[in-house]
Amino acid sequence: MAVKKYKPVTPGQRGMTGYSFDEITKTEPERSLITALRKTGGRNMHGRITVRHQGGGHKRFFRIIDFKRNKLSIPARVAAIEYDPNRTARLALLHYADGEKRYIIAPVGLRVGDTVVSGPTAEIRPGNSLPISSIPVGTMIHNIEVKQGKGGQLVRSAGTAAQLLAKEGEYAQIRMPSGEVRLVLQTCYATIGQVGNLEHSNIKLGKAGRKIHLGIRPTVRGTAMSPRDHPHGGGEGRQPTGMPGPKSPWGKPTRGYKTRRNKLTDKFIVKRRSKNSR
Repeated sequence: MAVKKYKPVTPGQRGMTGYSFDEITKTEPERSLITALRKTGGRNMHGRITVRHQGGGHKRFFRIIDFKRNKLSIPARVAAIEYDPNRTARLALLHYADGEKRYIIAPVGLRVGDTVVSGPTAEIRPGNSLPISSIPVGTMIHNIEVKQGKGGQLVRSAGTAAQLLAKEGEYAQIRMPSGEVRLVLQTCYATIGQVGNLEHSNIKLGKAGRKIHLGIRPTVRGTAMSPRDHPHGGGEGRQPTGMPGPKSPWGKPTRGYKTRRNKLTDKFIVKRRSKNSR
């Protein structure tokens, strides 16, 4: 995928980049694999905003994606590569030999006309899904299951890939894109290859309007607010926060404040991610 640069005919287009969509072969989604996507604006069932800076945006349909890859030993032909507005990765439309159609996340190197298959006896090729016990050590993988049969939950965004480091007993060590090394059951499934759309990180929105189209509302700095609205507010000119560390609007520590409290899964983390990768 190539990054497209815009001619700076307006100030907002100076430095703006976008997708060229060279890899997209089908513009309309498969009607049998889409469903309505209702917007909440960040509000919960009581109407209160629990997630800030959400709202508006273009109307979308949700694509039903096969993260489980549970059609074992049935070959499928890649019929199209499609754009998905709900995620950074591209989708591959599969036509199975029995007539069923499903979406999967498109890895690097998967082309229209290729054949993919799931199961313990599948080849080590991009797009094929195998149990981790059948994958050679050192292979780059994505769409990794955490619980057997639940479907892939890890490493699904554009350009990411994990590496299978070792196998010992019933667990395997996998290095995540963040650098964290984690234990995963060898009976869990994973997909071979790296997630496609590698140039996604190089996209520059260029103007506020493009962020509105994505459903992201404006974010106001705390230093621009008054003291009653934010702990960083007030003062003549730009002032330091005057407190030990930055705070959220409710006075809670932020930017480095540890929020993980799930001690049940600590035993599966062999090595924590590096501090520089957040």
